[in-house]
Amino acid sequence: MYSNKKMGRMAGLLFLVLVMTGIFAEFFVRQKLYVLNDHAATAQNIILNQGLFRLGFVSDLVMSTMFFVYGYMLYLIFKAVNRHVSLFLLLCVVISVAMFCQNALNQFAVLDLLTNSGYSEAFKPEQLQVLSSFFQNIHIKGYYVNQIFYGLYLLPLGYMIIKSSIVPKLIGVFLLLGFTGDMIDFVVYFLLPDIESIWLDNITVPADIGELSLCLWFLIKGVQRQDLSSTV
Repeated sequence: MYSNKKMGRMAGLLFLVLVMTGIFAEFFVRQKLYVLNDHAATAQNIILNQGLFRLGFVSDLVMSTMFFVYGYMLYLIFKAVNRHVSLFLLLCVVISVAMFCQNALNQFAVLDLLTNSGYSEAFKPEQLQVLSSFFQNIHIKGYYVNQIFYGLYLLPLGYMIIKSSIVPKLIGVFLLLGFTGDMIDFVVYFLLPDIESIWLDNITVPADIGELSLCLWFLIKGVQRQDLSSTV
């Protein structure tokens, strides 16, 4: 049986791997290969760097797997605070992971369109470039759809942190603010796409601060012993 401290540190390590694989896939793969508003250049980059593209794809799947296990660890840690709320958190994570993995296929479709000889025989190179760009855009939109449940898991997590003595309550406040920011970001992206604002560009920062703070606290301190004698 794991102690509270070991369980917390395991959760922190899982989230750290999640962050590292996610950063690699986004900043060292997609942002390196994708050229904004240039289908031909993006297609050429992907064709010439297929190994890097595949590594980014696998990194995304590792990230989603870590998030799944991390969600289960959070359930184990916080079920003493409120069993029903912690189960709701786990369900949000499970749905988010399933959506993320499904959306990852849109990303892989880009590579398949550009490198599968069967498609090159049926379509002109310019058509394949446009089709691959379409799946890139769908992949981006899939992130925002997934943000519903990824953001939603922050709500029960922040609530249980504030209600307990497991980790500092300030982290819970940032997570609740992060939930609000993620929901606003989702709504603005689909309903008000033409709005430009520095405030809106940084609206998900509280979520980042809260999650990274929780990760560091877990890694350094583990979790404090929960004083509640019964679950709800």
